[in-house]
Amino acid sequence: MHISSKLPAVGTTIFSVMSQLAAEHKAVNLGQGFPDFEPPQALRDAVTRAMADGRNQYAPGIGLASLREEIARKTQRLYGHAVNPDTEITVTSGATEAIFAAIAALVRQGEEVIVFDPAYDCYEPAIDLQGARAVHIPLSQPDFSIDWQRVRDAITPRSRMILINSPHNPSGAVLSAADLDALAEIVRDTDIVVLSDEVYEHIVYDGAAHQSVLRHPELAARSVVVSSFGKTYHCTGWKVGYAVAPVALSAEFRKVHQYLTFCTFHPAQVAFAEFMASTPEHYLELPAFYQAKRDRFRALLAPSRFKLLDVPGGYFQLVDYSAIRDEDDLAFCQWLVREGGVAAIPLTPFCATPPGTRLARLCFAKSDATMEAAAERLVRL
Repeated sequence: MHISSKLPAVGTTIFSVMSQLAAEHKAVNLGQGFPDFEPPQALRDAVTRAMADGRNQYAPGIGLASLREEIARKTQRLYGHAVNPDTEITVTSGATEAIFAAIAALVRQGEEVIVFDPAYDCYEPAIDLQGARAVHIPLSQPDFSIDWQRVRDAITPRSRMILINSPHNPSGAVLSAADLDALAEIVRDTDIVVLSDEVYEHIVYDGAAHQSVLRHPELAARSVVVSSFGKTYHCTGWKVGYAVAPVALSAEFRKVHQYLTFCTFHPAQVAFAEFMASTPEHYLELPAFYQAKRDRFRALLAPSRFKLLDVPGGYFQLVDYSAIRDEDDLAFCQWLVREGGVAAIPLTPFCATPPGTRLARLCFAKSDATMEAAAERLVRL
């Protein structure tokens, strides 16, 4: 039987590959971006209560009403953007599902989606499956900023969507208000939709405010904004996220969502609604929480031969390893896990064309003990 793959270039993700290598070599895993500490106890208790209370059957397809109402309150409080919880918020099975549903709902065969390299690896497969084409624009080095003139030059009659990510994975770069103004000018008077991946929205450092697309009324009117409970509440394995979009876009988004997952884990939705209402300080304090980890990790790596790039947001540290080995990032990360005892993520799988840089991504969403164990090995290189 012959099977013609719809995704012939897709194999096992680099995250799974490096995590498996880490397990095989008993390495400290700073590759895959998950915390090795637990969600808040009160949140875990709320999930347990929800299950004990019988909230174990299907949730409403668009999400629990109480949770959507809390999301609407948070969106208004943080970004000054009023959204209707019944028509503009959809709870999803993780941010990855929301990104896929948005692309599937809004992008058609033969159309183009602009993405910025390095780009998270779930973007292009979703575009390919629609028979569309990803148009890759490299971010400018060394600060991973967007060259908006290159974006203007890339616009064609087939351009349907621009996919942005801030804070950016893997670099931690953040978009400014001026960036949003530039994006708005480009898409004005077009039918181009913006898909904004904002899963690290609460992890922005040094007193800066996250410049959500939802702060920009002109962009908010044509955007799907994706957020993640897993990143915010240290529970990536629960796979709960949500999308905020205006009514017309939400209606199309929900058509795909209802046949993709229909609904999302009910007890977790009950718990998130309860915890958001009782403990809003959690996400307000998240920048300080992760900034302490960032600064601790950077201090631990200071004696090493790695050059540490700036980290304005997110929970990843890019390191330049050129003083240690002169080889491509895939080879270096394989060497690092086998010989150095630490798992990292190369940037090449995030790019359409190998970037040619000597950079690797390390995750510092880890306990002090894990960071110290990794740093002890990295400093010896």
